[in-house]
Amino acid sequence: MRWLFSFVLATLLAAVHAVSYTGSRLLVVLEDAAEKEKYGVFLGDLESRGYHITTESPKSDKLSLFKHGERAYDHVLLLPSKAKGLGPALTANLLLEFMKKEGNILLALSSENGTPSSVNSLLLELDIHIPSDKGAVVVDHFNYDSTSAAEKHDVLLLPFPKALRPDVKNYFGGEGVIAVPRAVGQVLGNDSPLLAPVLRAPSTAYSYNPKDESDIVEDPFAVGAQLNLVSVLQAHNSARLAVLGSAEVLQNAWFAEKATLNGQAVKTANRDFSEKLTSWTFKETGVLKVGKLLHYQDEGVSKKLNTSGALPENNPQIYRIKSDVAFQVELSEYSKTHLVPFVPADSDVVQLEFSMLSPFHRLNLTPISKTANATIFGVSFKTPDQHGIFNFRVNYRRPFLTNIEEKRQVTVRHFAHDEWPRSWQISGAWVWIGGIWVTVFGWLAFVAVWLWSAPAEKTVKKTQ
Repeated sequence: MRWLFSFVLATLLAAVHAVSYTGSRLLVVLEDAAEKEKYGVFLGDLESRGYHITTESPKSDKLSLFKHGERAYDHVLLLPSKAKGLGPALTANLLLEFMKKEGNILLALSSENGTPSSVNSLLLELDIHIPSDKGAVVVDHFNYDSTSAAEKHDVLLLPFPKALRPDVKNYFGGEGVIAVPRAVGQVLGNDSPLLAPVLRAPSTAYSYNPKDESDIVEDPFAVGAQLNLVSVLQAHNSARLAVLGSAEVLQNAWFAEKATLNGQAVKTANRDFSEKLTSWTFKETGVLKVGKLLHYQDEGVSKKLNTSGALPENNPQIYRIKSDVAFQVELSEYSKTHLVPFVPADSDVVQLEFSMLSPFHRLNLTPISKTANATIFGVSFKTPDQHGIFNFRVNYRRPFLTNIEEKRQVTVRHFAHDEWPRSWQISGAWVWIGGIWVTVFGWLAFVAVWLWSAPAEKTVKKTQ
């Protein structure tokens, strides 16, 4: 029984210390176990944050992403491999299936080792394009480390990325300079709204193969802001994938390393950036949760929160046309270890759609109040003059945030026979009502006059 007690205690402690919203099981795929020391600080940080790390070789017989039809791990970290293939357990189809089961993947590429065929196929499937030739790197003759890359200019020094738009939260911001050595540039497809760049190359950067420089000058793979050094994808089921162009970003050698940028000594902030990248990829941040959803007929008496701070339950299935309706929803955001009230980015709003085949109303939800771990958004409106089956729908999709799609179905009916307003309550009908009574009284007056009027006497002509 002692072993059972120890197992239960370890499980409870793991559950308490795990920071990821989806789980703490992390698979690290590393071909050469001797290279694990290069990522010692990075892996140690992950363990200190509550992850249970399993390190396997891509050729291992024990390696499997699934067990009994379910995923065996919550997250996968693929480090560079010199082999052209990763074996039968890490094919592109299996990695896609892993994401379909809401697993998260962090891909770290290497220009020196090349990209395995399964990883390349996976990226093409997701509309992420990388150079086909091995050895292609991103260089920049203006933003490079003059200490370690004085000649090749292939170690880029870049500031932390900024937000994409004012209405998008930035989970990758910070202070300092990020060193990106010998990176593999990525070009994102234009047709996928699921892709988002995190760290773009400067406008003076370009991708080329040092072994074939003469051809690249005329036809480069990509240049400037077309190149992404770090890209992310969030699927419709909110599974996340991050593509890191240089695995060396995660190595000990570039954590708090001294570098030189334009003659000035700087200190790299790769450790901080690695923490932010893995926090987002493994769902420590940017995870939204829907709490209670409430809709009710507003009869002029505002619904207040009860003493516990929870929303009252009152979700009728039928509404009448032209009725006043109120809608409220609780939204929380997971931050590291707990849920906090969700606050949208500047100039961003959460919207409600009251729709049948198409939205009859699309309204902005405004914050009404806050609880300890949620923000309550609400709005009031009038149901349209159209009967049928309608939906209260909240469809909130933003880069770097898990998707929200909540739908509640209700019926909107016509007025009942005793719910129509009486004719004398409608001011526009007073003219016609008056006309009716004028006609009635005029007829009665005519009849009265006719009855009370004596007939004229006939004069008889006398004859002799």
